[in-house]
Amino acid sequence: MSTQISTDARTAIQMVPLGVVVGGRHDVREDGWADEIARIVLDGEQLDPDATLGLVAYSHLEVVFYFHRSTRQRSGAAHPRSNPHWPRVGILADHSPHRLNHIGVSCCEIVAVDGLTLTVRGLDALDGSPVLDVKPYVEEFGPRGPVREPAWIRELMRTYY
Repeated sequence: MSTQISTDARTAIQMVPLGVVVGGRHDVREDGWADEIARIVLDGEQLDPDATLGLVAYSHLEVVFYFHRSTRQRSGAAHPRSNPHWPRVGILADHSPHRLNHIGVSCCEIVAVDGLTLTVRGLDALDGSPVLDVKPYVEEFGPRGPVREPAWIRELMRTYY
């Protein structure tokens, strides 16, 4: 049985960043994000000054951002990080920045909240990355039950954070 995507589902979606990553890492490197400190400066023209009220009660933040420096797109399978020792996997089974829409999602630690400026640790987005959304991390929204992952991703993640 084949499913066809309707014309309505293919309509372009426009998003306006609600902030930008300032500081942290400037160069593209894959690993060692754990100690990176950056600020997310939110747009005061889009958000009220009290938009972050209550956020300080949380320890972590989920950040949706745009991989603004990714220049490639991949729609099929490849070896993660071009490592031939890891299996070929489809783009939807990888966390590559070379996605069709170049959207990244990261969970990071909240260090400080100062009005519309959020200081975070461990955000794996580069300086200048447009921020599309932020949400407090809530454990109950995490997976229910055991989590299954392939061995190669565990090997990749050993040095990521």
